[in-house]
Formats: sequence, structure tokens, C-alpha cells
Amino acid sequence: MIFRNLFRIASISVLFGGLILFTNCVKSQNVDDPKETVQKFSTLLQIIEFAYVDSVDGPKLTESAIIEMLKKLDPHSAYISKEEVERVNEPLEGSFDGIGVTFQLFEDTIIVISPVPGGPSDKLGILAGDKIVKIEGVNATGKEITNDWVMKRLRGQKGTTVNISIKRSGKNELIDYSIIRDKIPLNSIDAAYMVTSKIGLIKLTRFSKTSMEEFTESLAKLKEQGMKSLILDLRANSGGYLDVAVKLSDEFLTAEKLIVYTEGLRSPRQDFDATTTGGFELGRLVVLINEGSASASEIVSGAVQDWDRGLIVGRRSFGKGLVQRPFKLPDNSMVRLTTARYHTPTGRCIQKPYEEGSDEYAQDFKHRLDNGELVSADSIKFPDSLKYFTPGKRVVYGGGGIMPDVFMPIDSTRFSDYYTDLVRKSVFNDFVISYLDKNRTNLLEKYADIESFKKNFKIDDEIYTSFGKKAADEGVLRKPADKYYYPDEKIKIQIKALIARNLWNMNAYFEVISMIDDELNEAINLIEDGKMFNELKLR
Repeated sequence: MIFRNLFRIASISVLFGGLILFTNCVKSQNVDDPKETVQKFSTLLQIIEFAYVDSVDGPKLTESAIIEMLKKLDPHSAYISKEEVERVNEPLEGSFDGIGVTFQLFEDTIIVISPVPGGPSDKLGILAGDKIVKIEGVNATGKEITNDWVMKRLRGQKGTTVNISIKRSGKNELIDYSIIRDKIPLNSIDAAYMVTSKIGLIKLTRFSKTSMEEFTESLAKLKEQGMKSLILDLRANSGGYLDVAVKLSDEFLTAEKLIVYTEGLRSPRQDFDATTTGGFELGRLVVLINEGSASASEIVSGAVQDWDRGLIVGRRSFGKGLVQRPFKLPDNSMVRLTTARYHTPTGRCIQKPYEEGSDEYAQDFKHRLDNGELVSADSIKFPDSLKYFTPGKRVVYGGGGIMPDVFMPIDSTRFSDYYTDLVRKSVFNDFVISYLDKNRTNLLEKYADIESFKKNFKIDDEIYTSFGKKAADEGVLRKPADKYYYPDEKIKIQIKALIARNLWNMNAYFEVISMIDDELNEAINLIEDGKMFNELKLR
């Protein structure tokens, strides 16, 4: 690697707001005798079983001890009970067995938001807006119906059958369906579309087993539509599989460039390099990140930044530089144990501090908000000891997350009490479902596709007045004392975007909401202007 000798060795200290903290990027040697520790624990369990005043649940006691033990290690080592293993792994596996519908509970009724394209329900003709009123002949309406109740009855082993009854608008009688459950994909890409005639966007929500297949397909479609530049949206992407992060990074980097390396006390250094394959090695690239972008997202954005491949836009990322490995326990439960740290190509360790415990670690967003970091880049102070240099002599920093090249303040109007209550009390979703129950057919007849809808549909005074009445009925009113004002125009766009999602898909939602997405629009401006790309000599 011709540039590795230029890279600085990571420092262990970081300065934020005048406080010196220490990142967890150093090796420590454990000299304890593990045999003695195991004997001590098992002896205590035997003593409790023999001498304790009351009967005890040994397995539960052991489970509690494991949970508390892992809390003393780091915030990301975790115990997963055998009952939770399948549910926890599901988003990363990229699929589950079921009937293939997205649903929502509305006024104690199960509303089909959309059938999964190509899934069992879609093949049988179940439509968005249908109401599931019976499952296996049992009434599926009422206050006792919860999301968990529905999931337990609609999901099941592939090849098994579930019988449901549908109430469809315009039909007097219920429609009965026998649905054979099948493998249902969990897409990791929420949106992929052209934001201009030459700029494409791909929004990746997680790094799962199916992510690269989805990305390759999305990239090819965008290229067919004339894409020359790409915006990769990793905002609020909490990560996933390390190997998927490496493969995605490889799409942007030329052969033999270091993408990331991992290293731990008992895990020898392992380098992951780019290969000769890559779907977007040339062309302007912007990666969007924020405080919710973690782990695998930081591997990708770190590699892109360290190799001067593209611009990182947004806010400082989460700061998770620890690698977890799953270990199965005798009762089929699991421990995800941190076994290594990962470092970006320049040698940066981006794990943020966790010495003060998991509870304090979880308060990081609040601390960033209180310190002003989310609204002003000047609130973030890095000492020279955390400074690193890319091959193009661009300054980057380690010590807790990926710092973007272009800082974008958080939209503080989202903290409005009014907006928070609209979301918290499900006013947006409930209003949209009710509105579409009456207008779905007319809207689909009037607007053939998302483009015509985006261009011509307006939230007029009549619709907005009805929305305000719905909010008032739920006790949601604007208060003069509200510190932040959430503009009416943004509320209208939010309603329009949710209508688009329910009429078409999640892609349609993001196409509409992009109208008020400041970070996305800044990325578009940076690409079209090109000045910063030229100054930093980015390809």
C-alpha cells in the first residue's frame, strides 16, 4: 500500500468541550486465572441452591448474572435469550416467514398498508387499504389486538397456511383468503431514485445479507437512467455485517486499497482490502451521515473519506468502532461479544468513550444536543493529537465517530412540542389512513405515478383543516410557549409523503420528503457546483 506510510498512528485521547476523555482503543492484558473465576461462580450457585432461605430459579439467576457481567465490559457486548435469537437476527438475515404485508393498527383494526411485491398476499390480490377483520375465524378487531398479537398469527413456518377475512372498501361481504406462508424479504434499501437527471440516490437502512444484491441492482437501474454522480444515504443506519460493509466500500475504491482493519488482544490484525471489482469507482460521490450512523456505516464513510474518494456530509457519526462476534451458549441462547476494534485506513479508531458505563453512553445524543454540537460545528473541538492526513493531505480526525467534511446542523424544528405530539399520538399516520380510505381509488385514477403525484398533488386548505381537526381531537394543539416552531409547509409535505408511501411504496415517500431534506439538497448542490470536489481533488 503506497500510502500507508503516510498515515498517523491513532492517539488514545480526545477533547470535547474542554473535558479530556479517553477512547477505548488500547489493548489491555488480563492476568486473572479463568479456572479460578469459573470455580468461584459455580461454587456460589451451589451454595445458594444448598443454603438459601427460599427456593430459587437457577437458570434465571445465571441469566441475570450474565447480563450484569456483560454490562461491565462495553456497551455493545450483549446477551440474547434463546427466545430472542431469531427475532434479533431477523433484520440482518434479510427475511422472515409470513404472508407478506405491511400493516398498521388503526382504530382497533388491522389495515394493510401495502403487500410485499411478489409475496403470498400480493399474488392472491390483497390490496393496500384492505382491513383484516378475522384470522382463522377469530375476530381480529378490538382493543386487545396489538402488533404482537397480529405478528404471532400472521407469521409462521414457510409452507403453512393461515386463513384470513378481508373487508374491502366498496364490497358488502367479507373476502376470504387462504394464504400459504413463504419467505418474505426484508429490504435493506428504502429508496433508490434519480434526484436530478444525472444524480442518483440510494438510501441504505442496514447492512444485511441481502444488501449487496439490492445495492448492485439499484446501482445498475440508476446507471440505466443516466446517473453520473451518487448520493449514498447512511443516515440513521446502525450497521450490520462487517463483510457487507467491506463489499460496499469496495464498490467505490480501486484495487488493493485498505478498507478497514480489525485488531484485538486475542484477535490478530486482519486487513480488508479493495478488489478489482467495483461498480462506482469513478464519479462524484457524497455519503450522508448523522449521529445515528454507526458501525458498518462508519466503515464505509471512513474508507471513502480516508482515500479522498468522496465527500462526507451531515453530522458526526455515532462512534462505534467495536466488532462483535456471536457465541452460542448450551441452551441455544447467545452472547454477542466484542472481540476486536476496527480502524479506518488512516489508522483512526472511531470508538467513542464508554468508561462511565452503559447508561452514560446511552445519553450521548442528549450530551451532543446540550453541548450545541448538533447545531454548530464550532462546538466540536479536536486536539492535534487526533489529527490524521489522507493521501491528498486532507485533515481527518479520530477519537469518536466520523467527522463530516461538510457539517449540516440538525433541523431543530423537529423538537417542536407540536410536531413531537403529532408523531407520538400517531396523528400523521391515522389521518392519512382515514383520508385514503375515502380517496385511494380517486387518487390512483388521477395520478398514474409518483412523478405526476409529486408535481401536481397539493395539500389544500380543506385537507389541512381536516388534519388540524384530527390533531385537536387527539389533544394536539400549538402552544405559544413552544420553543421551536414547526412550519405548516413542512407538515403538509410530511402528509403528502405519507400519502405517497401508502399509495405506492417507501421509495415514493422519500421522493416527496426530499423537498424538505436540507442535507440531501446540500449534497445535490455540492455535486452540481463541483468546487469542493475540485479543491480536494476528489474523483
